[in-house]
Amino acid sequence: MSSHHVVREAQEPALIIANGESCRTELIGQLLEWSPFIVVLDGALERVLELGIKFDVVLGDFDHQSLDEVRSKIPPDTLIEFVPDQEKTDLEKGLEFLIQRNFKAVNIIWATGKRSDHYINNIGILARYSDRINQVMIDDHSRIYPILSGFKKYYSENENLSLIPLNKVSNIVTENLVWNLTGKDLEYPYNTSSSNKVASSGIVSVSFDSGFLLIMECLD
Repeated sequence: MSSHHVVREAQEPALIIANGESCRTELIGQLLEWSPFIVVLDGALERVLELGIKFDVVLGDFDHQSLDEVRSKIPPDTLIEFVPDQEKTDLEKGLEFLIQRNFKAVNIIWATGKRSDHYINNIGILARYSDRINQVMIDDHSRIYPILSGFKKYYSENENLSLIPLNKVSNIVTENLVWNLTGKDLEYPYNTSSSNKVASSGIVSVSFDSGFLLIMECLD
């Protein structure tokens, strides 16, 4: 599997490939086509190499193989970024690597499924970095990303949408959902707006006063 079109670096979302559940090759191909810069976290390196994906940097603490072993497996122009900090996950290191290079947005794949502790922590990372880079976590079943108050987006009728708070999100008001929220507070894990639907084709809007809120666009 090859890589990306020639597009301006930092103008289109970068791509991080983590080490969770794989996704469809068609989805990977679509993301690779328009990703100007691809970061592979070191735990996913072998799987990425097996798929023949071209990437720009492999990043992590490389606790399972030496840097010399890694270098022997990848093209000479591919960057190795050794970040041994054990206080941060490799996904956090990947996001900070992109932030330092002035990327404004990133798509993240292979970050869900497999180990539940990694999956849950990765969801929290979306909130922790939401004010520094726009992130969308994508798998075969959903697109997950933090939203700000004033969110507006076009959807088709009956699309599945969930609003999941990561702490207490106060005074949520939605428009064009089957089960609209009108000044309601959501707080994880006590109450969420899971498995909601778009009422009619058009703009869905979400506003709230405070807190971290994720939207999940679910495909099944």
